Formats: sequence, C-alpha cells, structure tokens
Amino acid sequence: MAMLEPGDPAPDFDTLDHHGEPVRLGDYRGRQPVVVYFYPKDDTPVCTREACAFRDHYEDFVNAGAEVIGISGDDADSHRKFAATHSLPFRLVSDGDGELRRAFGVSRTLGIMPGRTTFVIDRAGTVRLVFSSQLAAERHVRQALAAIATG
Repeated sequence: MAMLEPGDPAPDFDTLDHHGEPVRLGDYRGRQPVVVYFYPKDDTPVCTREACAFRDHYEDFVNAGAEVIGISGDDADSHRKFAATHSLPFRLVSDGDGELRRAFGVSRTLGIMPGRTTFVIDRAGTVRLVFSSQLAAERHVRQALAAIATG
C-alpha cells in the first residue's frame, strides 16, 4: 500500500499499549488530534533521541489538545522498559506483525530498516502531516507541533 498523504483518512486501529490498555485511534475522532509516530526500534540512538524529544515537548502537545502514540515492532515488555528508562509519558504500541505499518504505508529504508514516519491526524480523523526522515529525529517533533498549531 502507498503511504498515506495529507487529506487521506487515517486508518483506525484497535490494539494495546505498553501497559496493556486498549488503544483505538477512532476513540480520538471528534475529540482531539493525534500524533502517530513510527520508529524502528527501542533503545537505539536515533530512536531514543526522537522519543526523548517527544517526551520533552509532550506538555506542548497536551496544551495544544493533542495525544502522542509511538509505534514500533518491539514487544510490550521492551516498550515498558524503554518508557521507564526514559520517562516517556505517552503510549507505545507494538506492531510486531507490521500490520499498522502496512495500514499507514510506512515502508522500510533501503528495504531493511523499518521507516521513521510521523503522522498528524486531526480531530476529524484526517491526516494533516506526513513527515519521514530516518535521521532527523528531533525534526519529527518540530514538524508535528507546527502542524497542530496551524490546525
């Protein structure tokens, strides 16, 4: 499937976060924007920088009325450790089978490494921003905040 683009409806998903709590994207529809960011792997240098950048700006997202959800192929145990080690206040979701990556159209970099892509989804469930960069971890946060600020 091709990667989602701004203006596309975001695909709903129903899964569990790293605490075993249900996460359904559709539950945010009509309530608040959501930042869904896909990253390759817990505890790797660039992924850790990205997660910590989202952590450091989490209050900015909350103050703007948005929620943040991080997704990788790591299992819930890995996510719990990653979140605890780095004091991550947002939800992490496991995508071990790649179903969510496929639904959003997030491809692999060089055919081997899971892609790093951030989506901003508005209250109506429409994609407003798609930003992909394997190495510019902190820029994902800046782009997402800017997209939320502009509505």
